[in-house]
Amino acid sequence: MDNYSKLLDRIIRSSNLPLEEIEKRIEAKKAKLSGLISKEGAAQIVAAELGINFDQERVKISEIVQGMKRVNTIGKIVRMNPVRAYNKNGKEGKVASFLLADETSNIRTVFWDTNHIELIETGKLKEGSIIEISNGNIRNGELHLSSFGDVKESKEFLENVIETLVVQTKKLSEIKQGETIQTRAVIVQAFEPRFFEVNPETGKKFTEADKNNGLQPKKRALLSVVLDDGTETIRSTLFGDQINLLGLTNEQIFSLEEFQKVKPTILGEEKKFFGQVRNNEMFNSLDFVIQDVKDVNPQEMIKELEGKN
Repeated sequence: MDNYSKLLDRIIRSSNLPLEEIEKRIEAKKAKLSGLISKEGAAQIVAAELGINFDQERVKISEIVQGMKRVNTIGKIVRMNPVRAYNKNGKEGKVASFLLADETSNIRTVFWDTNHIELIETGKLKEGSIIEISNGNIRNGELHLSSFGDVKESKEFLENVIETLVVQTKKLSEIKQGETIQTRAVIVQAFEPRFFEVNPETGKKFTEADKNNGLQPKKRALLSVVLDDGTETIRSTLFGDQINLLGLTNEQIFSLEEFQKVKPTILGEEKKFFGQVRNNEMFNSLDFVIQDVKDVNPQEMIKELEGKN
């Protein structure tokens, strides 16, 4: 379900009004505002006029939509990532992340507050823990919890949670910011790789402090490409090991001369791309951050075509 469909479903459940009546009110609201708002925005206004307040309502993970500011949900931690330290613009801190799941879906969840992170570092929250989250917010398809939010262990029991990362298959013309998707497309353009240095232990940008600590930087690469699936094109990015998934060796990646020789081999070949859709604020456009690349299986394509007939 897309964002609009999820909002409709929640309004129907909360108001007990028929679908036709709700859609009529939404279209009337859009017309009154001269089409200056989206269907999702009009649906939010209609919900407010009906006295429906989503702020205090607990939602299933599948009901979470991009842009929500006060998310209350419950889920099971099914995959915990190591706590990482960061240093950005002179500000140091820690960040923790994990995959939170219920019986409807799952979502990457990020903690920024030191008190919340301490619960993970001390083992009070771990893989298998069932937790309640209050006042989270959605950014780029992820559930983020700052010091304004709250988390606590729950006594509720969840079974049959969806542990495999949920990825939607979409055409590029259908994608929206914050979605994690897979798509079948062709690389139609590739730019020269760009290089940067990272801390060999944390993978973060190499700093003067790292140098003073006697560390040697590790060189990494970033490759920008343009994907085309026949419905739309999108500028996309691969980092580090993801570039190797295109069949390139490190020598071909880190030598611009070698890259130019091999570049024609990655153009025009159809593959499956998995990743996250993000907003490029500089160009006010969508970017696709590629996290995995797989060859297209001809047998799967045949089954897919047969299913459409």
